Parts: sequence; C-alpha cells; structure tokens
Amino acid sequence: MNTRPQIDFEEDVLLLEETVELRNLVVYNDDINTFDHVIKTLMDVCGHEPEQAEQCTLLIHHKGQCTVKNGVFEELAPMCTAIHDRGISADIV
Repeated sequence: MNTRPQIDFEEDVLLLEETVELRNLVVYNDDINTFDHVIKTLMDVCGHEPEQAEQCTLLIHHKGQCTVKNGVFEELAPMCTAIHDRGISADIV
C-alpha cells in the first residue's frame, strides 16, 4: 500500500533557444599572393597553427577556395576585413 499521495500534473516548460546562425569565412585563390603570404595571414588573423594554415593554403590553390574559419558574423567580420587589408580575397557566406 502506497501512503504517499499520487500527484498528477503537467509541467509546461518554455525553452528559449537562442538561434545562432553560423557562417563560414571563405578565402579564394588568386594569381597575386604567395603561399607564404597566405599562410602567414591565416596564422596571424585566424589563429591557425602553421600546419593548418599550410593545408588551407594548398586547398585554396588547388580547389579555388577554402573555408578557413566558422563562427558568427560578428566574430568573422573583423577577420574578413583583416584578410582583405592584406590583399587576399575572402567572403563570409
């Protein structure tokens, strides 16, 4: 015999989820910038390790573009500007 009262209730829970739209910072190939310049830019601007920057640069060269960073627009916008300031083509998509 159960001596505790049985309580039936429904609990309405409102979950507020912040919708965050992640974007990609894409760098494009060109015939102007050297591998070393692009590698150094990715290390300085995006915080890449040397190996990561080199791999991205090879992808940019062979595939024509590479996503070098993911994040929210507000985080990527200054990086995109810094990459442009170094003469490299990039977009946030």
